[in-house]
Amino acid sequence: MAKLTILDMVQDILNSMDSDEVNSINDTVEALQVAQIIKTTFFEFISNRNWPHLKSLMQFTGLGDITHPTHMRLPVDVKEVDALVSVRYNKRKNTDTKDKYQRVHYRTIESFLRVTNGRDSSRVTIQTVSDFGGATIFIRNDKHPEWWTSFDDENIVFDSFDSSIDTTLQQSKTQLIGFREPSFSLVDSFIPDLPSEAFSALLADAKSTAFLEIKQVANEKAEAKAQSQKRFLSRKGWRARGGFSLPDYGRRRSAGVRHHNPLFEKD
Repeated sequence: MAKLTILDMVQDILNSMDSDEVNSINDTVEALQVAQIIKTTFFEFISNRNWPHLKSLMQFTGLGDITHPTHMRLPVDVKEVDALVSVRYNKRKNTDTKDKYQRVHYRTIESFLRVTNGRDSSRVTIQTVSDFGGATIFIRNDKHPEWWTSFDDENIVFDSFDSSIDTTLQQSKTQLIGFREPSFSLVDSFIPDLPSEAFSALLADAKSTAFLEIKQVANEKAEAKAQSQKRFLSRKGWRARGGFSLPDYGRRRSAGVRHHNPLFEKD
């Protein structure tokens, strides 16, 4: 199905409900209600999965704060970070002739604190830093970061930085793979940020909801189509990595076939 504007979908739904025709979503109160239902349905779609088309290479936001040299912040439009495989830092040293983007591994809060609390704070290579909540963290100042975590799901804390190179970790040296949060505008010409094959499901789900909320009746045909499209989308979500994986339930793998696991990917 081709991508549709908000007006296209509002007109389709109003037609199905035998409502007045409109040339803009602002022409009638009912048209605006339908547009709002489409918006709500869209964000339900977005929240239910990590859509591959929203996956982006981006950077953490640098704070430039020498009192928090290993603190950075998630970009404001990031919905989720692929914590296991996505964070890299340019660990180039002064003697290196080229950049060295290498993985910085995620640790749970408990595991991260177990590592940092085990450090000897009396050593010159250990720096005591106060987190934004007031608690102290022991970070190393003689090496590039190896671990990261987040205490509040907004600020990112790394375990170390190399003070011989920078006074704080640098935004320009980070690489982050995350899923961005799309925007939505109640404007006639706005096209929701979804793959073309998802518009049938969005339209059907919004139509089913509109019948229930506005007409106070169920539309079984729209509901059935919505469920069918959702099942299809659960199996199809990307274009650059064809196919989807099924559990092998202990099946023997074919000889010569390697199964990729990003957790064991070498830098």
